Amino acid sequence: MSSEWLEVRAYAMRHRHELSAVAASSYPGALRVAGTPLLSTPAWLPSRPVDLRAVELRRTDRPFEGVVPPEPRYSAVLKELAPPAVFENRPTHRLRGAELASGTPWLSFSDGSYFDGADVGELAAHELAASLLAKDAGTRIREQVGDPCDLTRRPANMAISVLTLRLSAGGEASFPLHWRDPAKVGHAGGLYMVVPVGVFQEPGFSLWDSMVREFAEELLGAAEGDTDYAALPFARALDDGTARAYCLGLGVDPLTFATDLMVAVVIEAQQYDEWFGAMVDTNEEGRLIRRVDFTAAEIERYTEHEPMQAAGAAQLRLAWQVREHLISR
Repeated sequence: MSSEWLEVRAYAMRHRHELSAVAASSYPGALRVAGTPLLSTPAWLPSRPVDLRAVELRRTDRPFEGVVPPEPRYSAVLKELAPPAVFENRPTHRLRGAELASGTPWLSFSDGSYFDGADVGELAAHELAASLLAKDAGTRIREQVGDPCDLTRRPANMAISVLTLRLSAGGEASFPLHWRDPAKVGHAGGLYMVVPVGVFQEPGFSLWDSMVREFAEELLGAAEGDTDYAALPFARALDDGTARAYCLGLGVDPLTFATDLMVAVVIEAQQYDEWFGAMVDTNEEGRLIRRVDFTAAEIERYTEHEPMQAAGAAQLRLAWQVREHLISR
């Protein structure tokens, strides 16, 4: 049984990009973001970029009554048979509701854990891969979840995905990308993604503070737990105006139900180089591509011709659609 499970897991890891398209076809009536497989709802997609500081964070104690994953939990099997290098069950802020298209954008959270999301989303991906390999005819957890954008049906851990734009004096922009190493990560291995990306989790309850931690760890290789994030030179960047952050929307990966808040951060070149000139080539989750030009040709390359995570592809396309707003001084 373990050899069959490993065969399916390996297939899912090798073919995540193609499997995302197959999974998206399971939701023919769903709203797909900017022509990508990423799923969303009108309430999650603002008509123009929203200043990140305007997004209100709320807490709820409402009991969760959605899908309960079967035993043994997928996370337990993964940890036993094929543990990724980075795979810990940390406390998270579970996303319970969202409204980003109104004049008062908000996100609502309760307490959660990282494995809650994996036990449903990664299981759904595994079941789909198994069905395509004729190892199992069912996609039971996907059928139980129903609409992936219904946050009452499944535990949703929200990642904050950041498109980091370096804006030159001449008005041209560029950005780094991340190739996620399947040997190191439990989610989206083998795919390109914007960088940094991190699950919104404890400690703290601030979107920007969470992003600061990921900037330090994913771009600069800072050691988690050994870094005073509040003392970093970009920790107060939103307050002092040296960086601008915009929410572009929220979406759900059709394969794993990973839920991403898509954010664009714009930093003037001189400031960017001061902060991130020592950007690492590799980190705990994969390899960095330090500079990609923010042009139509590169957007098309990565969203059409490279294996890219659905949220990353949607984010690049959304950012290109509102590029004048983003790079305007």
